[in-house]
Parts: sequence; C-alpha cells; structure tokens
Amino acid sequence: MRLNCPCCGLRGLEEFTYRGDATVRRPESPTAPAQDWVDYVYLRDNPAGPHRELWYHGAGCRSWLVVTRDTRTHAISDVVRAVDVARADKEGAGS
Repeated sequence: MRLNCPCCGLRGLEEFTYRGDATVRRPESPTAPAQDWVDYVYLRDNPAGPHRELWYHGAGCRSWLVVTRDTRTHAISDVVRAVDVARADKEGAGS
C-alpha cells in the first residue's frame, strides 16, 4: 500500500503510522456526562467500505493526515492534511 501525501507525494506505507478512526469526536465539555466519555474512549464502528482514518507521516513531513480507505479492498480514495479537514469542519460549523 502507498499513500499520496499532500506534502511529500507518493510514499510507502512504512513511512506512516495508523492512529485510528478520524470520525470520532471528543465531547465538547469536560463536564459532559460520563457515558459520552465512555463512548468517546471505547466505542468504535467497524465499517465495511469507505472509512476516514487518521495517519501520521512520521518518516516524512510529520503531518497528520485524514485518509479515506475502503476497508474491504484497502483502496485509498483520498488523502488530505488533518489541519485542512479541521479548518473546513470549523468553517462549516460557523455557517
């Protein structure tokens, strides 16, 4: 498998570290109900098909990336910098 890093170009998987589900959102308040924190820390979906994942390019530009990967075939359909995803989410929330 190879990832097309937006900063470095096409690179081998050995340069990256998988860091988990990119769709999980932390509860907004530290005083959120305990069940919200349990769900955030422990519960994860196991989807079949396209899924957004968080990867770290530690042996390259050291960027955090959001990779859209089909969990059935491992085909990569999109790789974007996580900071760009966060900015887009923030702008969308402000609208």
